[in-house]
Amino acid sequence: MARIAVATRGQASTHHLWPVARRAISGMFLHLLTIGVGALLMVPFAWALVGSLKPENEVKALPPTFLPSHFVWGNYLQVWTSSLFSGWVVNTVEIAVIATLGTVLSAAAAGYAFARLSFPGRRAFFGLTIATLLLPFEVTLIPTYIEYYLLGWLNTYLPLTVPYWLGGGAFYIFLFRQFFMTIPIDLDEAAKIDGAGHFQILAWIALPLSLPVIAAAGILSFINNWNAFVLPLIILNDPPKFTLSIGLRFFQMQPSADAMPTDNLLLAGSIIMTIPVIVVFFLGQRYFVKGVVMSGLKG
Repeated sequence: MARIAVATRGQASTHHLWPVARRAISGMFLHLLTIGVGALLMVPFAWALVGSLKPENEVKALPPTFLPSHFVWGNYLQVWTSSLFSGWVVNTVEIAVIATLGTVLSAAAAGYAFARLSFPGRRAFFGLTIATLLLPFEVTLIPTYIEYYLLGWLNTYLPLTVPYWLGGGAFYIFLFRQFFMTIPIDLDEAAKIDGAGHFQILAWIALPLSLPVIAAAGILSFINNWNAFVLPLIILNDPPKFTLSIGLRFFQMQPSADAMPTDNLLLAGSIIMTIPVIVVFFLGQRYFVKGVVMSGLKG
C-alpha cells in the first residue's frame, strides 16, 4: 500500500509539473522568436549605422562588405557642420515640439468633451470624427494645398503646426476619449460639488490621471511630426526652411557647393535624424504601452 501511495503521489507530482514545464518552454520559444524577429528588423538600421562610418569608396563597393576597413567618425562632424544641416535640425525640433503640444492639449480637450459632456448629437459627431480615419491622406492633399494657398500659408510653418491645435486628429481624440471613460465619474461629481467647472476638472483631475495616454499620444505625435515628409515637401520651398526629412532628400538631389553629401554622409545624416526618435520612445515606452492598453478597456 505504501508503494502504491508513493507511486500515486509521484504520478500526481509529474502531472502537476508538466503544465508548468510546458508554459516555460512556450515562453522561452516566444522570447527566442521575438528576439529573432527583432534582430531581423534591426538589420537595415545596423547596415545604415555601419555604412555611416565607412569611407566614401566602400559604401557602394562590390561585393559589399559589412564592416569598414577603418571607421570614419568624422562623417558625423562633417554632416553636422555642413551649411544647412544644423538649421534643418532646429526647424524640425521646433515644428515637432509645437505640433506635439497642440496635438496632446487639443485632443485631450476634445476627448474629454466626448467622454464627459452630454450634448445633442454627441455619438453622431464622435462617429463622424472616427470616420475621418477611413479617408486617405492622399485624397485630401490637393484640397489642403489649395486651402493653404488661399490662406497665404505656403512656405511657412503654419500648415505644419496650427492644424494640430484644432483637435489633434481623430486617432488621438479617440485615444483620450477611451482613457477618460475609464476614470470614475464620481471624481467629476465631487469636483463639481466643490464648484469646479469642466476646464478645472480636465486640468486638475483628468489630465493628472492621464499620464500614460499623454505619453502615448505625445510619443506617436512627435514621431509622426519628426518624420513627416509629404506635407513639408509641398509646403516649404526655401532650402533654409526645410525639415530634416526633405532636407536629406534635397541634399541628395542637389548637393551644396562643398560637394555634400555623398552616400556615407547621407547615412550619417539619417542616423542623426533617427536618434531623437529612439531616445523619446525608450524614455516613455513604459507609459506608452500602458496608455495604449488602458485606452481600450472601455468602449
